Amino acid sequence: MPKKETKEELIGEITHYFAKIKVAVVKIKKKTLEVGDKIHIKGATTDFEQPVKSMQVDHKDVEKAKKGDDVGMKVKKRVREGDEVYKI
Repeated sequence: MPKKETKEELIGEITHYFAKIKVAVVKIKKKTLEVGDKIHIKGATTDFEQPVKSMQVDHKDVEKAKKGDDVGMKVKKRVREGDEVYKI
């Protein structure tokens, strides 16, 4: 069977990464991002998908982030500033 084409939409980019705790800060540039959404992080040396298990805005847990928010979230692999975040 042919591989189903998944629709990805650019929603933000990585602005910071805390290596010790594996947390990325994502600047949401369009739309919204919710817990349970699946994201794809892509960059020069980064390329992986993962579900959003939890997010924080200003050190408070949130279920949904909107355009303009800086969101902290755990990531399963190293990311770099400038990597793009797509919602699948």
